Amino acid sequence: MENEDFKLVSDCLSGNGRSYEVLVEKYHKIIFRLANKFAKDFDDAEEITQSVFVKAYENLKDYNPKYKFFSWLYRITVNESINFEKRKKSVEKISENFRSVNDDPDKIYDNNALSDVITDALMELDMLYRMPVVLKHFLDYSYKELSYLLGVPEKTVKSRLFTGRQLLKDILVKKRVL
Repeated sequence: MENEDFKLVSDCLSGNGRSYEVLVEKYHKIIFRLANKFAKDFDDAEEITQSVFVKAYENLKDYNPKYKFFSWLYRITVNESINFEKRKKSVEKISENFRSVNDDPDKIYDNNALSDVITDALMELDMLYRMPVVLKHFLDYSYKELSYLLGVPEKTVKSRLFTGRQLLKDILVKKRVL
């Protein structure tokens, strides 16, 4: 799979525009979902996603095949999400819906209410701590992957996760959820 991505990148750099279209089609959905985790607004997530693919195309020559193309795109997405938030300078909720079709209506309501409270609490965290918490606990990234995506040593990732969890716990205690 990675060899396929590297071949598509090489073809694109050789002037085959269709190769980049294939990469966009392959990764658009997952990049959009990540952007939506940070923006919680469909239009904002689309804007971030579009920006990610434009930046990736503009910097394709800088892609290092030593790393997965997917991880490289994720790192661009994380950076674009941070930049977008700085530009927008307004706090919005992270989109999450943890419903199961087997739950009864009361359970669905309770789960959605809890999800909303957790989302609100996450949005109160500074992006420095929110980003690693979301990537680790909602997208199941390893410390090593987080280190690469965030551009910081693993020790810093662990420290930010610890602090983020503590801050999140304090917020949830104030909201009387814990």
